[in-house]
Amino acid sequence: MTTAVKVTYKSKKKNRIGWNILGLITFVVMGFPVYWMVITALRPSTEILSYDQKLWPSSITFDQFDRAMDMPNFWDNVRSSVIISLFAVVIAIGVGLLAAYALGRFHFWGRRGLMITLLLIQMIPGTSMLIPIYIQLNDMGGLNQYWGVIVVYAATTLPFSVWMLRGFIVNIPKELEESAMVDGCSQMAAFRRVVFPLLAPGLVAASIYALMTAWNEYLFAYVLLQDNDKYTLSIWLLNFTGQRGTDFGALMAGSILVALPVVIFFVLVQRKVASGLTAGAVKG
Repeated sequence: MTTAVKVTYKSKKKNRIGWNILGLITFVVMGFPVYWMVITALRPSTEILSYDQKLWPSSITFDQFDRAMDMPNFWDNVRSSVIISLFAVVIAIGVGLLAAYALGRFHFWGRRGLMITLLLIQMIPGTSMLIPIYIQLNDMGGLNQYWGVIVVYAATTLPFSVWMLRGFIVNIPKELEESAMVDGCSQMAAFRRVVFPLLAPGLVAASIYALMTAWNEYLFAYVLLQDNDKYTLSIWLLNFTGQRGTDFGALMAGSILVALPVVIFFVLVQRKVASGLTAGAVKG
């Protein structure tokens, strides 16, 4: 019996070591492009196009970041990205929270069909809706306007936000609301005082998804916006590619500047994101 236990323990230990090695290899393969982007942004310009590439630059310089930030309309595009992303996230999460609460707490005709429709909408490629959206916004006067892009981004992230928040809401015991209502709270007061505070992890997780989608989106912003000072940062990166070639150093530096805000926000709220994703996926 003792020998069998030892054999089982050794077998589990070998499997664990094997999975750890596989995880390490996956991490290296996935992380190397990010590492190379950072290193390229820190290299001197003379080394970037050199055939003798090394894993570490001979010297570190921040000139690439200075040149990237000196590109035209940088701060205007930062403002556009912030305005569009924040409003899109607020609208998507606000509407999605109310819809998720209705789907998770109330039983009404067409509820299941609505949930299936939201799932099917999420599967439709965005490029297939580009022309109809363009025509509709043109008729409404929404082209080259922030609100037109905001509405598109909010609608794009809304189905996923509803599904995630609904999964989180159904895991909150309904008895908590009923107890609050017995004590004199209305339905909305019970939601505001009992359910909403418990939804913080789910709200953060859904907000991260909406923010990443709006912040990194390229196609709709490029088509629906027309003025250079209204473009988002994802379009601003095109400034580093011209007829004479690509300025790889400044492009990598600009890419880091674009990704940095979302990365910092994700690091700050990663614990709530993890708990929100797992809690929202347990029960359907």
